[in-house]
Amino acid sequence: MADAKAVTVPEGATGVLVLAGGDILWGRGFGAEGEAVGEVCFHTAMTGYQEIMTDPSFAGQIINFTFPHIGNVGANPDDIEADEPHALGMIVRQDVTEPSNFRAAERLDDWMKKHARIGLSGIDTRALTRKIRLEGAPNGVIAHRKDGKFDIPLLLDMARGWPGLEGMDLAISVTVETHYGWEGGVWRLGFGYGPEGAEDDRPPVGVADKRPHVVAIDYGSKRNIFRNLVRAGAKVTVLPATATFEQVMSFAPDGIFLSNGPGDPAATGEYAVPVIRQLLETGLPLFGICLGHQLLGIAVGASTSKMHQGHRGANHPVKRLADGLVEITSMNHGFAVEAETLPANARETHVSLFDGSNCGFELTDRPAFSVQYHPEASPGPQDSFYLFERFVANVVEAKA
Repeated sequence: MADAKAVTVPEGATGVLVLAGGDILWGRGFGAEGEAVGEVCFHTAMTGYQEIMTDPSFAGQIINFTFPHIGNVGANPDDIEADEPHALGMIVRQDVTEPSNFRAAERLDDWMKKHARIGLSGIDTRALTRKIRLEGAPNGVIAHRKDGKFDIPLLLDMARGWPGLEGMDLAISVTVETHYGWEGGVWRLGFGYGPEGAEDDRPPVGVADKRPHVVAIDYGSKRNIFRNLVRAGAKVTVLPATATFEQVMSFAPDGIFLSNGPGDPAATGEYAVPVIRQLLETGLPLFGICLGHQLLGIAVGASTSKMHQGHRGANHPVKRLADGLVEITSMNHGFAVEAETLPANARETHVSLFDGSNCGFELTDRPAFSVQYHPEASPGPQDSFYLFERFVANVVEAKA
């Protein structure tokens, strides 16, 4: 890692990462030209880079991938969680080669250009990961110029001037604009996103849909969450993060889902928590994931805090306290619920085996529970689908 005062561009460098602390990492740019400022984090998954880049929870972040070969299977229109990438850029060890996969529809470089996202290769991602683990997730600027001309002092000022994720409400920038009914099931090879499981019970056109109705509040949701809710037997309507209690109840929900999302839960909670507290008073079954888990925690009186480096990967072991079973989970969060602040009517259900942080709790006096990880991401691959089944079973029971 170079000193910030050393601004001579190495031969062949067309990309750079400038950290707020003054470190300069030179590499080769790909994707779109330009610069972007955000928090630099690392992700340990070996696959799923398109899902990761399009996960709204990564808004405001630049992703350092620890697996060296990212992008070599190309890009396709199926492996996305939103219409566009929400991560600001990606940092990888090896240059992205031509795609070698029968599902590839285009090169990752072209996909990144199309969506105005910056890539940087040739970086010692292991050293960068070690730095983040020791010092915490830094603010930084990722930049790509084909001519190799960079204004390093300006980029350094950008990195140092960015306020950071703490205190930042990003859910408001990634949520849907209006409500809609979710359609579509989980993906199957050769079939795409067709019907599966409980979706086969959908009524014919013109016949009343008697499936339990789940209203999902979108704080930055991943599409596969809704697919799994449908797979578990629910009908899903998605509402914006700013939906009021009256707006939620106007859809006559049988259950409430709180989605994942980016940013500081305390900031999003300014408008989300009062609504969640009102929803809890209705006694309707409630299920939260990731940011939704953190917001539920705040709603019942717990505190959240910024983590040193966060949890981002598809190999995170989580212990289920009820029976000791260990789930291999997918995680993406930089904030956590402080377990010791949970109230007496909240029972901790899951903990991280990496650092002991809270990964789930349930209320003892009403049908509400949440987890910090992503059960829809299938890293186990099906270790955690039971959570969707449990929630829908709660909804069916309450409706009956």
